[in-house]
Amino acid sequence: KELQDHPQDPTPRRIRRPGAGRKKISEADPSLMSDLESLVEPETRGDPISPLRWTTKSLRSLAEELKAMGHVVSHTSVGILLQELGYSLQSNAKTLEGGKHPDRNAQFAHINAETSSRLERGEPVISVDTKKKELIGPYKNNGRTWRPKGDPEQVNVYDFIDPELGRANPYGVYDLASDSRWVSVGTDHDTAAFAVATIRRWWLSVGSPAYPNATELLITADGGASNGS
Repeated sequence: KELQDHPQDPTPRRIRRPGAGRKKISEADPSLMSDLESLVEPETRGDPISPLRWTTKSLRSLAEELKAMGHVVSHTSVGILLQELGYSLQSNAKTLEGGKHPDRNAQFAHINAETSSRLERGEPVISVDTKKKELIGPYKNNGRTWRPKGDPEQVNVYDFIDPELGRANPYGVYDLASDSRWVSVGTDHDTAAFAVATIRRWWLSVGSPAYPNATELLITADGGASNGS
């Protein structure tokens, strides 16, 4: 109302005085961050593709545990605080791994330390993995595209592999330092030779020019299922 009463006032007018507004919840509650990290640290999972961390605990569960410790916090605020602590979004898939190796955490700690030290020295670190395989040809895919009304794109009724065209096998290389990706697509089989060829092509095309003084290359990869060591 005050602003509407002075429409001709050329002086910038503030709604609030400088410094007004609520403080960040972590400033109002100094022990909140440390208590939150103590809750998620035992549930932090290692990730071989980067030093990032993520937790299997849900935001609502963490908020309830913090409330039990005497903090006043919502699950939305917990999500914001986790991002400030360097955690990524919660994963809700592929978390049940069966038997757990006694040195699993030590293994991931070792991978993280090796990755971090090389990144600090300017040495290349990559993560490699086979991406989702795709049939080649007129097959149905999820999603929609803009087309003339009543003229949908015609695709095969059955998803049988075409013996002539085969299947596309994308193999990805992720450069941690530059946050860049390289994908090689093969149409034969997902083999060790294909993986090595992809890494070689990445190095000759991208890696070598980007790291002219490199003395070593650290490669992280899955070691199970189709990615057998």
